[in-house]
Amino acid sequence: MKTDRAPISFTVNGADVSVSAAPMRRLSSVLRDHLRLTGTKVGCDAGDCGACTVLLDGEPVCACLLPMASVEGAAVRTVEGLGDFSALQASFLAYGAVQCGFCTPGLLVSATALLERVPRPSEQQVQDALGGILCRCTGYRKIVEAVMEAWRFVLPPSLDFRMPPAGSAVGASAIRLDGIPKVTGTETFGGDSFPADALSVLVIRSPHHRTAFSFGDLDGYVTDNAGVVAVFTARDIPGINSFGVIPPFADQPALAEAETRFRGEAVALVACEGWAARDLDIAAFPVIWRELPAALEPAEAQADGATLIHANRPDNLLVRGLVERGEPETALAQATCLVSGSMQTSYVEHAYIEPEAGYAFMDGDMLTIAACTQAPHLDRDDTARILGLAAEKVRILPTATGGGFGSKIDVSLQPLIGLVALKTGRPAALTYSRTESMASTTKRHPATMRATLGADADGTLRGMVFDGEFNTGAYASFGPTVANRVPVHASGPYATPNYRAVARAIHTNGPVSGAFRGFGVPQATLMQETLLDELAVKLGLDRLQIRLRNALRNGSETVTGQRLEEGVGIGDCLEALHPHWTRALAEANAFNVANGKVKRGVGIASCWYGCGNTSLPNPSTIKLGLAPEGKVVLHQGAVDIGQGANTVIAQIAADALGLPLGDFVLRGADTAITPDAGKTSASRQTYVSGKAAEKAAKALRDNILRYANVSAEASLQLLPGGLLLVHEGGERRRIDLTLLEADKDGLVFTAEESYDPPTTPLDAKGQGKPYAVYGYGAQIAELEVDMALGTVQLIKITAAHDVGRAINPLLAEGQIEGGIAQGIGMALMEEYIPGRTENLHDYLIPTIGDVPPIETILVEVPDPEGPFGAKGLGEHVLIPTAPAILNAIRHATGVLVTKVPATPSRILAAIEEARR
Repeated sequence: MKTDRAPISFTVNGADVSVSAAPMRRLSSVLRDHLRLTGTKVGCDAGDCGACTVLLDGEPVCACLLPMASVEGAAVRTVEGLGDFSALQASFLAYGAVQCGFCTPGLLVSATALLERVPRPSEQQVQDALGGILCRCTGYRKIVEAVMEAWRFVLPPSLDFRMPPAGSAVGASAIRLDGIPKVTGTETFGGDSFPADALSVLVIRSPHHRTAFSFGDLDGYVTDNAGVVAVFTARDIPGINSFGVIPPFADQPALAEAETRFRGEAVALVACEGWAARDLDIAAFPVIWRELPAALEPAEAQADGATLIHANRPDNLLVRGLVERGEPETALAQATCLVSGSMQTSYVEHAYIEPEAGYAFMDGDMLTIAACTQAPHLDRDDTARILGLAAEKVRILPTATGGGFGSKIDVSLQPLIGLVALKTGRPAALTYSRTESMASTTKRHPATMRATLGADADGTLRGMVFDGEFNTGAYASFGPTVANRVPVHASGPYATPNYRAVARAIHTNGPVSGAFRGFGVPQATLMQETLLDELAVKLGLDRLQIRLRNALRNGSETVTGQRLEEGVGIGDCLEALHPHWTRALAEANAFNVANGKVKRGVGIASCWYGCGNTSLPNPSTIKLGLAPEGKVVLHQGAVDIGQGANTVIAQIAADALGLPLGDFVLRGADTAITPDAGKTSASRQTYVSGKAAEKAAKALRDNILRYANVSAEASLQLLPGGLLLVHEGGERRRIDLTLLEADKDGLVFTAEESYDPPTTPLDAKGQGKPYAVYGYGAQIAELEVDMALGTVQLIKITAAHDVGRAINPLLAEGQIEGGIAQGIGMALMEEYIPGRTENLHDYLIPTIGDVPPIETILVEVPDPEGPFGAKGLGEHVLIPTAPAILNAIRHATGVLVTKVPATPSRILAAIEEARR
């Protein structure tokens, strides 16, 4: 153990502290590991994300960049030192500036410094003050609003925030039920509560895209390195060394055996004492790498003689999806107007600010894993399979999850820390470095797409053909889902009577491609919506009107032959945009007449998205009950990764039960006590788990009314001390809950219900009912392009989304703004390149200055299946953004960029090509 420590004295949140630390040790590490001030988050350890921002003598600094030698005698203030509850924290909750909450402490600390200087700042001042802090969830707009409006909150602010009364929860912009811990720094994320005696786990990963490897003297490595307790490889895995989110396609080893298939794949684990982990020379680990030829593009992987990445998948084809209806070739041959084109997209990194983190420990013969996740029951099943345990002997205890967007559905560190805890009997902890997270976790599928559209002279669509190759990387993950979802959606929300769409998921030695907010639909929509614009221009039609002409309506049939009886809202979304479209075009025309070097463009794009799994069972189960102390306990297993499931599902349950939202307490996802609510993905939780919650709440209400022997017209009221009042007409009955027998969960009345959306399988031509409900949306992008530099300045985005029923309008707006921000990144800047962009400095995501004003229009066309008419939203909001931006760039410049992101160099290249 190194002993180069020195006593360092400073103040933290007004209290004098003295620590013995190495002078170059990071302040973030001392705050979190020594002082247990875990409100200071670490997202990158490189000063790129700003999550670790604290105040040093009143000035914001990145604690991960500050050596302890610089802290001597200084005053440090963290999120825990903002007071009991500040006006700013109240404003963050009231304005919906908090989603997952991981970046929130850094934002609050920086904003506090600003407000202490400028109590009522301008938008530009807020952007300047917070520009170094990245947020991947919110889209920043509500953060800016919350800081600017914090002065409105009288100190001390009320914590009540006007909770809606009984019967009024649905439709109310209630604050997040889990919000206060997020703004006070007390929320526990994956890396915030490691046991003091936990072993640190370090992962040895492949430095090459494909390599054969062998190990040297592993026992000698343990002996020669102080603090190293054990080394584990694939030979130590007691179960089946394979996992995957779709069991029939499970193919990824927890630790590779003899050969790796992608850069960053894990091959070994080093378990060591925490103090040893900081100084251990991982480069000296005895592994011998032999780099092998790798295929990184589908064309290489499918070339003659290409090595099979998986022996049982000929031509490196994972799966092929098809939807075919009518006679597309005949329809295209007879069409008045044809347009054809191609489009390429890149790998996109999820870039959640919280890297994967968690710990595992043995509780008797039960292996318990506390970690960030989107899918606790899937984690349990995969981890149990790998470790050779019965599923009931593995408990997944999800921590707060600092963003996910799809990637935290796949298991990552769970079987790794589980293996160490199982083998050593000691707790084992692991937090991925930012580079490790980006190198080893899933990405959005790169796509190469081609399509043709045909229409009559009036713009009525007659036919479409679509062909897409999706680079699914080394392992399956959600590749089958993408390949099957894309053909259903590639038509867009338009009536297309003659249609064929094919999507192939191709294995390469690239990063594993998985779920990312849309499952391939954002890529396909780029192809379809840019072609639709071209068709409108070629026919001399208005670009919004051609969309309205072809929009699906109640009674329409989709390309899978599904008849949409009611609840189709795409026409309503487009109509809602009409005045904004007219204004934007007029302003762009006037601007362009007066300007030469800079041109303004306006683009529009639509989307639709099926909620839940494609033609597969998709159940969710919710349980709730009354506790003797007079609270409604909601067993809420739908993991909230920032989207608001904890609040929205409670709002649905509150109105279905007939009690106020303020009477509810949450028991979060925990595989030991919470029913399986399914994975948080595919915009399913509000719709599927919300429906299960509605059913469970109604069943609970029926149980209570039956016990009280009253009719369905009775009302309920909980009083302090465990009294339940039942009112019917002029009668009032009292039930003393404390006198009733409680079950094993401590509840005296309970109900548990499940919901599985009605779907049917697709046949050989992709015909059937793949989803019970679709969400719809459309967006307008206004921007300016510098014709000499190729740079894009976004002016405004207007978004109209059909949510069925806005259960919580504030949270719905936050989802729309956050999805738009990710769509901006996909359109203009995000391109993951293995080995080159494995940090948040080289991989660019939108900052607070990159997201323009966003006007949100919530369209409510109720769905008969959805809870209170609600539809899913999370995925839909990203889908139209990138094509609207590309269409706006073409409107401004006259050229279409056919590979995203549309960087300045690609825009200039397209302009130059058009001039030739």
